[in-house]
Amino acid sequence: MPSPIPRPDDPSTVSPHSQAGAPTVLKIVIAGGFGAGKTTAVGAVSEITPLSTEEYLTEASADVDSLAGLASKRTTTVAFDFGRLSLPDAPVPLELFLFGTPGQDRFVDLWYDLSRGAVGAVVLVDTRRLESSFTPVSFFEDIGLPLVVAVNQFDGAHPYHPEQVRAALELPAAVPVVTCDARDTNHVAGVLLALVDHAVNCAATTNRAGHAPSTTLQDV
Repeated sequence: MPSPIPRPDDPSTVSPHSQAGAPTVLKIVIAGGFGAGKTTAVGAVSEITPLSTEEYLTEASADVDSLAGLASKRTTTVAFDFGRLSLPDAPVPLELFLFGTPGQDRFVDLWYDLSRGAVGAVVLVDTRRLESSFTPVSFFEDIGLPLVVAVNQFDGAHPYHPEQVRAALELPAAVPVVTCDARDTNHVAGVLLALVDHAVNCAATTNRAGHAPSTTLQDV
């Protein structure tokens, strides 16, 4: 199993909207290709029973939802997953609202709706089906939402180095690429906090450059 990702040292500037004693509420999107582990990740870390819109796969979807490498998959998300994670012991208390997207490209219009007001996105990657990761990565790059790429370490999958995944997805050096086990609470929490840290850095860089803050950060 990969080691949990270290939590950021100081997310204290994550949002100007927090009040003393009240948690800073942030919306995070968890995306990725079909079968990348999004529902699993939300369920692993959520402190509430996750809202899930899983439906059984049927023969009608066989032509569009390839199960190559996913022989055991029986369900798919048709709207979104929702979970919540509170981090009261962080330097600034955080409350993260997690929205898991459906993975298929035909749901791109829904991705826009789920991304509205988000501070950033985690893109889960299954290296056995790397081609399914290009669309979500490009989507968040195009709308200007900070993202972290998290390589989900599936049992039996080749353990590629994060920099190999970066090269394969043609990611810029500024985009963090990490490894995780989407079934592990600490791993998923570490990825989420890495995203918060990255979003803060992106906002600070934008402000130093004299540009208007990201509209997604303004909506938090």
